[in-house]
Amino acid sequence: MAGRIRKIARRSFLIGSVAVAGGVAFGVYKFRETPPNPLAPTDGAIPLNPFVVITRDGVTIITPKAEMGQGVQSTWAALAAEELDVDWEDITILHGPPAQAYFNSALFGEAVPGLAYKVGPTGAAIRDLAGGGAKLLNLQLTGGSTSTRDGYEKMRMAGATARETLKLVAARRLGVGFGELSTASGEVIARDGRRIPYADLAEEAAQIEPPEIELRDPSQWRYLGRTMPRLDMIPKVTGTARYAVDVRLPGMKFATVRMNPRRTGMFSYDASAALAMEGVEKVIDLGGGIAVVARNTWIAIQAAEAVDIVWEGPVYPETTEALNALALTAFDRSANSTPRDEGDVDKPQDGIEIAAEYEAPWLAHTTMEPMSSAALFSDGKLTLWSGTQAPILARDRTAEAIGIAPEDVELIVPYLGGGYGRRSVADFSILAARVAAAMPDVPVSVTWSREEDMRNDFYRPAAWGRFRGVVLDGQAVLLDGKIASTSLIGDSSPPADPDDWQMGDRELVAGAWDQPYGIPNYRVSGYTARTGMAVGYWRSVGASYNGFFFDTFIDELAFAAQRDPLQFRLEMARREHEPSAAAIEAVAEMSGWGKALPERTALGIGFTYSFGAAVAQVVQVSQRDRGISIDKVWIAADVGRALDPGNLEAQLSGGAIFGLSAAVSGKITFRDGIAEQQNFWDNDALRMQSAPATEVRVLETAYRISGVGEVAVPPAAPALGNALFRLTGQRARRLPFGDTFNLLV
Repeated sequence: MAGRIRKIARRSFLIGSVAVAGGVAFGVYKFRETPPNPLAPTDGAIPLNPFVVITRDGVTIITPKAEMGQGVQSTWAALAAEELDVDWEDITILHGPPAQAYFNSALFGEAVPGLAYKVGPTGAAIRDLAGGGAKLLNLQLTGGSTSTRDGYEKMRMAGATARETLKLVAARRLGVGFGELSTASGEVIARDGRRIPYADLAEEAAQIEPPEIELRDPSQWRYLGRTMPRLDMIPKVTGTARYAVDVRLPGMKFATVRMNPRRTGMFSYDASAALAMEGVEKVIDLGGGIAVVARNTWIAIQAAEAVDIVWEGPVYPETTEALNALALTAFDRSANSTPRDEGDVDKPQDGIEIAAEYEAPWLAHTTMEPMSSAALFSDGKLTLWSGTQAPILARDRTAEAIGIAPEDVELIVPYLGGGYGRRSVADFSILAARVAAAMPDVPVSVTWSREEDMRNDFYRPAAWGRFRGVVLDGQAVLLDGKIASTSLIGDSSPPADPDDWQMGDRELVAGAWDQPYGIPNYRVSGYTARTGMAVGYWRSVGASYNGFFFDTFIDELAFAAQRDPLQFRLEMARREHEPSAAAIEAVAEMSGWGKALPERTALGIGFTYSFGAAVAQVVQVSQRDRGISIDKVWIAADVGRALDPGNLEAQLSGGAIFGLSAAVSGKITFRDGIAEQQNFWDNDALRMQSAPATEVRVLETAYRISGVGEVAVPPAAPALGNALFRLTGQRARRLPFGDTFNLLV
């Protein structure tokens, strides 16, 4: 086993040596022209398609999705292995190189207009067809909870086409009919008992076209639908898993960067104090900041802080108050988008009318592994180890930054110590490449300090929601939501012309316009701000704040209607989307909703449909002598099909804790144009002693399969806020709740 672990750890850094060309045509793509297979035979490893490589030791499955703790590489491997008939212990996984063949069709397909929860066979076919456009854009990206949907068919097709091609070769060699052959444990087996290992057939199989195939019925699955041991589990438990920060090469130097925290340039710097420190070797001028090269990372970080730098000022307002005031002026203009406008919201309605305004703060990503990459520039070529969520983007941007061609960059993607969208940006890869280019033939490990990581994040933008609603006879008859925030898809810099604002962004209102509730008069509009602040994708993106806005307002409507808040949601969901209703019913049963509770204890319900999954949560809180504790969270999620129940449970629990952490204490504030929060001591998360117990139920009634990496985040904040309202009678409409309540953390 020890040898096996070493082999996995070593091979995770060798995919750059699996050069690119050849292989069988792979027929899963919806657009007719198949991208080239980026793998070529080498050292006895024979690629049968972009995802399956046959070796003498077993099978290597290329899983070109960033593994940042969500288990995606194991699930993708199981999808291929299910059809390929190989034993789990004989599987090796590799991320693979940047390549068009690994485009994310699911992410692109979800951009098709329309309500995702209403998608049926025709809508799914349209989205699948549109997803082929990602190929034309070289969109290789891990994000949007799309990995499971993206790989669900293509990885099974990869395994099935490889299996059937191997059988074709075996039939010729054995002189038997194709139908007389079966496969098991990495071998083709004839009826008379003769067996040929896949490795003996692979070279010839790589030269022929595969036959037509049919995917196996789920009733025949061995791995899918079961909780499987993750293929990255042993390396991570034993400490042999390699992240970018772990890369070690002979003669390696260690560096860090210190860039302008106001995102502009620098007037001057004095590095004399840093250069006088023992172990410091070099200070590199990067234009917008500096890099310090030293004997080890700790010395580099200390020296970087010792450099006296005069920074240029920001292009955005310097304080949180001024920044938010600028963003709020978006409400003064017409809406940029109104993706849902049903009934007649402007017509006067009988009933009880209420209005509320909500606010969510700026947030940092704070991944456990700060931004880091390793690089070696030699003979005009760059080798880069970078935990990126967007490999082609990182490759191309680093090449551009140091003036070489993309094909002269060998990008190796190790494990990621968290991503949450932050590593979809190429900045940390670019800086590592620039440091390496300034030190030819010297390998360098570039690791950011935690403070640098938080000062130069691409933040989840602050957002505001203004909602108006009417209830009549216990029912919601009108909901009008207006949401303002910074768009993530365009230029966020302040406009030169005040009337020149950004285009509409559907993601800005995600988690509000697309909720599966039967409300006859239902409108949600987005108002796009431009602030100049650097913003980026944060776990669950727009739904991260709209889940709080929208579902809290639903709770307020229920209170105004004097209705049980869970039953209020359930009735609206039943009229619109049965899987959503089922999730609400399930979480009610799990939590014992409606039963008597101990004194000074309360429950709150939260529900959000996002990323193709209906997720309902109930949070229990209790008033203690020292403050309010978060005791337990129940989670019910309909994912369409559960490929690995144990992993789904872990992801849903983790997502809820992540969402609760942000709801309790997460915020970034600015003073002098710089983020005031610097480390975990002033931007903390729930610790083990304060995190609630979790209970998860996975449902499988939705029409389409979904991912779960992000879906448990949006309902966590409203579930907690609604519980706090029932416990204290105080409605908090602004995050984080720790600013309003004495929460035990």
